[in-house]
Amino acid sequence: MLEIFVDADACPVKEEIYRIARRHGLRVRVVSNSWMRVPLDPQLELVVVDKQFNQADDWIAERAGEDDIVISADIPLAARCLRNGARVLGPTGRAFTEDSIGEALATRELLATLREAGEETRGPPPFTRRDRSRFLQRLDDMIRAIQRRRARG
Repeated sequence: MLEIFVDADACPVKEEIYRIARRHGLRVRVVSNSWMRVPLDPQLELVVVDKQFNQADDWIAERAGEDDIVISADIPLAARCLRNGARVLGPTGRAFTEDSIGEALATRELLATLREAGEETRGPPPFTRRDRSRFLQRLDDMIRAIQRRRARG
């Protein structure tokens, strides 16, 4: 069964994920380093992991597989999940793919190196309504594409 894994600690689109998952009858695993409120729904599961560095990422990467969907802005986590056959979507609607993940990792590494050298880099732009709308559309499209592919056999 297709599942959605949410890297939840800083995810701004959790309510949207719940709504789309209900519409499609999908299971959602909300993975966090601390307790958070999740609606009472048998399709939604809160998974609280240890607060160790990357513990939530490790939990998701070990379980997300073929045709599962991972929601995360974390580029290294995206790369790990793509290797397992999962699909990965950022909260702004950016789909990570095998073709785009290398560039995303390189850019992340370059910015980290610049920051270590004392260079000031800008963080991500503020989250907007347009980002939310794009995310909703792309998540729905991703789910439908997986369902169509599975129906064809």
